[in-house]
Amino acid sequence: MIIATDMPEVSKCAVTQCAYNANDGCHARAITIGNGADPDCDTFLANAKHTSSARTAGVGACKMEGCKFNDDFECSADSIQVGRNGSANNCLSYTH
Repeated sequence: MIIATDMPEVSKCAVTQCAYNANDGCHARAITIGNGADPDCDTFLANAKHTSSARTAGVGACKMEGCKFNDDFECSADSIQVGRNGSANNCLSYTH
């Protein structure tokens, strides 16, 4: 069974070390944002091999209760961007 849902898309991902990143795009089926107090991409997978999928990732869940886009632990933004913030792989669209 395939479940189709509307999710905000990951419009850009600059974390090139992630296995789901290809050509600055995230190609996981869905990602989760939030790791404690930081808006980390919990789906990040360090790997030299990268996905060959052509799909565009959506944001499946958001653990960042303080984000203005968090609506019942789901992202309500139109789209998000993921990138490096110091040593972390963060949702750059996070806004409190």
